[in-house]
Amino acid sequence: MAHPGKPYHQGSESTASSKASSRGTDQSQTDFEVEFFSGVLKLAPDYVDVLRIMGKLLTLKGRYQEVLQVDRHLVELCPKDPLAHYNLACSFALLKRPDQCLKTLRQAVELGYRDFRYMREDRDLDLVRHDPRFRQLVREYEDR
Repeated sequence: MAHPGKPYHQGSESTASSKASSRGTDQSQTDFEVEFFSGVLKLAPDYVDVLRIMGKLLTLKGRYQEVLQVDRHLVELCPKDPLAHYNLACSFALLKRPDQCLKTLRQAVELGYRDFRYMREDRDLDLVRHDPRFRQLVREYEDR
């Protein structure tokens, strides 16, 4: 996900049908949560914690353009929050905007984001991982 954290992993299932069944349950649960939190945001559009949850949920659903809007709003509300900038950088990467991604990723690092191990492994950043600017950014700040 564009948003740092441990991915959710289901426990092992004994049959393929139970896996498919649990995936369907998970999918409807995610849909329910998106609908629920959308309602909360209609009442409180600047509710930072709910915006973070929505970003994660919408990312899981592959709704990257909507995630971008959520992440931009979070950066407006929390302009000095390195995680908000990191998530925005991930959104740009998922939308195949490498220049905006790297610029925003640099802002995240300059604001204090320091989980370089995660940054190197985050699948959301696959677009820029081999870009020399990404490697330079990590080298520049990793030893600080």
